[in-house]
Amino acid sequence: MSTLKLKDGTEIFYKDQGEGPVLMFHHGWPLSSDDWDAQVIFFLQRGYRVVTHDRRGHGRSSQDIYNHTIEQYASDAAELVEFLDLKDVVHIGHSTGGGEVIRYVNKYANGRAKKAVLISAVPPIMVASDENPDGVPMSVFDGIRDQTLNNRQQFYIDLTFPFYGYNREGADVKEGVQRNWWRQGMMGGIVAHYDGIKAFSETDFREDLKAVDIPVLVLHGEDDQIVPYQNAALKSIKLLKNGTLKTYPGFPHGMPTTEAPTINKDLLEFIEA
Repeated sequence: MSTLKLKDGTEIFYKDQGEGPVLMFHHGWPLSSDDWDAQVIFFLQRGYRVVTHDRRGHGRSSQDIYNHTIEQYASDAAELVEFLDLKDVVHIGHSTGGGEVIRYVNKYANGRAKKAVLISAVPPIMVASDENPDGVPMSVFDGIRDQTLNNRQQFYIDLTFPFYGYNREGADVKEGVQRNWWRQGMMGGIVAHYDGIKAFSETDFREDLKAVDIPVLVLHGEDDQIVPYQNAALKSIKLLKNGTLKTYPGFPHGMPTTEAPTINKDLLEFIEA
């Protein structure tokens, strides 16, 4: 078990594997670094150094009940990068992790980031408002809060169906994938997960996207039922100075798992370009 005690006393679990050019993966809500297994082994086999971590309150990191904000998540990532003295890093984030990546690259990278990838990611901002009228209604996130608070064990099973597109006709439903999602979720702390809903749904990333000038790859499934690509990828790409967009018809939110061969191939192409 490798852990880093952060400045505020929180202990972050991380995995630092392999040698070579550095990739750092940032997981989604409410999961852990294990969600990247299909990518980790793919890149280790191709000569990369791969770093993953469990966000504070998630997975094997300490279940602190404070500071569950994107700002703090990005700051935590920066402490880990500096502790490991990582340089020329490609940062890859899924869902909430994509928000963490773009905030980190904008405010905390200090020249250590080489490229970034946003996969099924929450930026620019999820929740609907007068400025974002076609966003996701607040009632949806209130429902997620209610289910996390009062029905977490069952909710984390039910959520896997739209997450992986398993509710679509003809879907190849894999119970092991669902159980692994549930396992990761239930390892985390309920306070972190409850507070994290506000972090991923209400954080405004528009200024981060505008400010970043390193190459950024935006990947999104067109059948994403968790983070609709019209409100995310299609808007993010318009704000990026040096962005590349690729969308996939029929792919779900959890496409790094269900469509790993395709996603891994496109990641490798971008990383090596």
